[in-house]
Amino acid sequence: MSEWYEKSFGEDYLIVYRHRDFCGARHEVEQMIGWLELPQGAKVLDLCCGMGRHSLALAEAGYEVTGVDLSETLLREARAQAGAGAVTWVQSDMRSLPLPGGFDAVVNLFTSFGYFEEDEEQVKVLREIYRMLEPGGRFIIDFLNPAYVIRHLVPHSTREDGDSLIDESRRIEDGYVKKDILLTSRGDDTPRKYHERVKLYPLETFRRLIAAAGLELQDVHGDYDEGEYDEEHSKRMIFVGVRP
Repeated sequence: MSEWYEKSFGEDYLIVYRHRDFCGARHEVEQMIGWLELPQGAKVLDLCCGMGRHSLALAEAGYEVTGVDLSETLLREARAQAGAGAVTWVQSDMRSLPLPGGFDAVVNLFTSFGYFEEDEEQVKVLREIYRMLEPGGRFIIDFLNPAYVIRHLVPHSTREDGDSLIDESRRIEDGYVKKDILLTSRGDDTPRKYHERVKLYPLETFRRLIAAAGLELQDVHGDYDEGEYDEEHSKRMIFVGVRP
């Protein structure tokens, strides 16, 4: 039986998350550059790069970028974007990368973490981040704020995108935030079903996972506008740290 992420990040993902725009990615990258303190030409790994929004913005900003994702569909979309030739695209599971390392920075964005059931599997990802980094290299992990998600969860919503009706149901269950997605196209009443699941790691637990991988956490931001993390009000937990 395949894992949920092997099915969910296909053609229909491009419809469900079409609203994620490239201008927003550029704004986020501008802030990340300040946090990472990277010189021009630095080597950056975008781990779980998806459609390549941040990879392309980092390349435009003058960095040598490698984008890694498991989904060939999303990588195909990334390769079709203007400027995609400036990025090295690699298909791989984030727990075992076919790369030697040597990066000045690794970024893992848009809640591309917490996909696995066992904590040790999440630590494997963090250990790969450690292995990819040069000593002194820095990382950013942009994760959801569990407390905010729990308080502001929208149990059900529907919207239209062109000829597609998108029906999304959300729930907190067994320590995860779970989403069930039904897509129906005009002229075809057969719904296409997808499931997403992210483990809800509060701040102190995430700190322990990072430490278990040998990484050092330096700052936690609540958004991309320099807001410090606040459990009650922050939408995100953006971890910034270093490989000692």
